Amino acid sequence: MDQQAYVVNTGLITAIGNNTGECLDALVAGRSGVAKAKYLQTHWRDEVPVAEVKLSNEELSAIAGVDAGWPRTALLSAIAAAEAIQPFRGKLQGLRIGFFSANTVGGMDLTEDFYAGFVANNKSSAPLANVTNHECGAVTELVSDHLGIHDFVTTISTACSSSANSIMMAAQMISKGMLDVAIAGGADSLSKFTLNGFHTLMILDKEPCQPFDQNRRGLNLGEGAGYLLLMSEKAMKQCTAAPISVVSGYANTNDAYHQTASSPEGLGNKMAMQQALQKAGLQPSDINYINLHGTGTANNDSSEGLAITAIFGDKVPMASSTKAFTGHTLGASGAVEAVFSNLSIRDGLVFPNIRWQTQMEDIPWKPVTELQTACDIRHVLSNSFGFGGNCSSLIFSKS
Repeated sequence: MDQQAYVVNTGLITAIGNNTGECLDALVAGRSGVAKAKYLQTHWRDEVPVAEVKLSNEELSAIAGVDAGWPRTALLSAIAAAEAIQPFRGKLQGLRIGFFSANTVGGMDLTEDFYAGFVANNKSSAPLANVTNHECGAVTELVSDHLGIHDFVTTISTACSSSANSIMMAAQMISKGMLDVAIAGGADSLSKFTLNGFHTLMILDKEPCQPFDQNRRGLNLGEGAGYLLLMSEKAMKQCTAAPISVVSGYANTNDAYHQTASSPEGLGNKMAMQQALQKAGLQPSDINYINLHGTGTANNDSSEGLAITAIFGDKVPMASSTKAFTGHTLGASGAVEAVFSNLSIRDGLVFPNIRWQTQMEDIPWKPVTELQTACDIRHVLSNSFGFGGNCSSLIFSKS
């Protein structure tokens, strides 16, 4: 018989805060982290805003207690993952623990510096240490070693659905009795490569983004890390942990429509939401809040909005995109928003879709634009839709 995977704690660092509590305070206050880049050395600093974590690598390494030479993605990951597991570190003896960590940037921030030196020094004396941890998997291994987790360690890299898929896999392994505890989520830092790549695609907003607004212009890239601490019932009893929610539903689909665009009608999005509802044994009317993928691009918001309309009809629940706060954190976004979804359940909150002004013409509903408090939030649907048509939906239910 399958077991349930319970969310018992969270870890978070984004442009709006250095831990879960700080991020929650910013969401409640309506305080966005989108601004001019300070730490990313980019040609576009004065033209393209980003949602940057407000700490240098040296400051991040001091908080994490690790080498300042780590890739920035690994530093962010180490801080958020440690926050998630810290309350239970002394109670995990004998339990099988997994680390499921997603990213798409890897150590690219250091590789960029290596390449410049490699060319400038005629390919002879560039610092090779800067490419040692280039791969996405190297970031995961650095953090798992730091945390002392070795029972099961894996990296998932499926574009913007990456960390949602890591949570999904962790929940599956707990449900099948393969693990007792899992830290699941992901991290990504800003890099020149990703910023330039998205700029080439012409989907970056030169102002703070406006998801689900008729006049949306594109997305703001962000960085950060988010993790859920998942436990089986056995592990919760051993650790005297109280659940925030249970991972009740999940699905991953792929419409394979285009390398970077969702199908216009949101076919993959629709299938992911429908299958997640089926897995959870819920009807659309049971969902109290949708944390939208909501990047702010013309294609994404339209396809997601149409898919939601097809499922929920004229009874779309409260819905909002939190990317106007954090930017699009790429491989971290699914987990960052999974944390927000659990805070919504825990505290009875629905976070606002800030900067929304004008109703979209092709969907009949609008997002929540003001903070909602004292809500009875029992089931939250969290969407994460990535390049290549990789679409994932998670459902968290009050336990």
